[in-house]
Amino acid sequence: MSFQTCGPNEAMVVSGFCRSPPVMIAGGRVFVLPCVQQIERISLSTLTLNVKSEKVYTRHGVPISVTGIAQVKIQGQNKEMLAAACQMFLGKSEAEIGQIALETLEGHQRAIMAHMTVEEIYKDRKKFSEQVFKVASSDLVNMGIGVVSYTLKDIHDDQGYLHSLGKSRTAQVQRDARIGEAEAKRDSGIKEAKAQQQKISAQYVNEIEVAKAQRDYELKKATYDTEVNTKKATSDLAYQLQVAKTKQQIEEEKMQVQVVERAQQIQVQEQEILRREKELEAKVKKPAEAERYRLEKLAEAERLKLIMEAEAEAESIRVKGDAEAFAIQAKAKAEAEQMIKKAEAFNEYKDAAMVDMVLEKLPEVAAEISQPFSKVKKITMVSSGNGELGAAKLSGEVLDIMTKLPDTIEKLTGVSIVQGAAKPSRMS
Repeated sequence: MSFQTCGPNEAMVVSGFCRSPPVMIAGGRVFVLPCVQQIERISLSTLTLNVKSEKVYTRHGVPISVTGIAQVKIQGQNKEMLAAACQMFLGKSEAEIGQIALETLEGHQRAIMAHMTVEEIYKDRKKFSEQVFKVASSDLVNMGIGVVSYTLKDIHDDQGYLHSLGKSRTAQVQRDARIGEAEAKRDSGIKEAKAQQQKISAQYVNEIEVAKAQRDYELKKATYDTEVNTKKATSDLAYQLQVAKTKQQIEEEKMQVQVVERAQQIQVQEQEILRREKELEAKVKKPAEAERYRLEKLAEAERLKLIMEAEAEAESIRVKGDAEAFAIQAKAKAEAEQMIKKAEAFNEYKDAAMVDMVLEKLPEVAAEISQPFSKVKKITMVSSGNGELGAAKLSGEVLDIMTKLPDTIEKLTGVSIVQGAAKPSRMS
């Protein structure tokens, strides 16, 4: 057994024992049994063919010669094409394979030349090459050969037909050149005249624009001068107006300072009122309440004492049969005594109690007096120059009303708040 390899540009065909059908390997390796198995190689290299067709009559009967260049190769990657190539070319050299492909291409090239005119081949070489490539590829595929490329290299003839076509084209080009030159000269003259005309027009337009610019300059200058003078006058007036506004703001700020001072004075007065109210409460209301509480407790103690004595007396006379009636009589007597003590206490301290009730209602009276002012949105005050101003004046009015309340209460009830407040302090 031997190990055989081949490069990427060739293929191996192994036949014989255990190789039916034969094995085809392109660019690979295989084990071969000597004597019982046979191995053959075929080239997969690209072949360059020089395809010449001499003196072929075209469709209009003009004989020409054409030379094309083609590259062909056996397709080893396609198993079907490789099998067809092995059947046809196995054992043949590259030269023999190339000759067969060359004759096939040359035949198709001649056939296509016969169906086209000289002008078509000469002017559209790409179309001619595509037709040869298409027709030749369909036949060579059946042989396992693929056409890699085909290019038309040269066209020539012995009759001077192509030369005549060149002369005609040259004459046409020369004619077009002369016509173009004449048209260019004509256009140049026309354009030169137009340019001269445009130049003169441009000069006139330029002079007009200069005059317009001068006029616009004078008009704008006059306008700017007017605006400058107007702005200057406006600035002077604005300065004077600003000075007046500044003075007015200073005066307003002074008034604000006075308002703040008056507000602070009002707060001080309110604090003084609260202090006096608390002092009055400490000197009058609290002692009166304490004395009333003491008398109530004494009366309660006396009542309890009488009840206990009555109960004791009732217990002592219970054997006589009328103990219960006596106890009821004693209890009623004690309650009567208690009512007498309360009446005497109220009769003695009724002025202080009334003073206490009046003092409790003073804050509500002050709130009712100032209630209308809280609903007023705007107050206009006119001062004659004497006395207080602003909020201090309003607070003074409220305080005046409050100071007149004791006299009013004394006239309505006959009780003097001042004397009533002093009386409990003397008794204590």
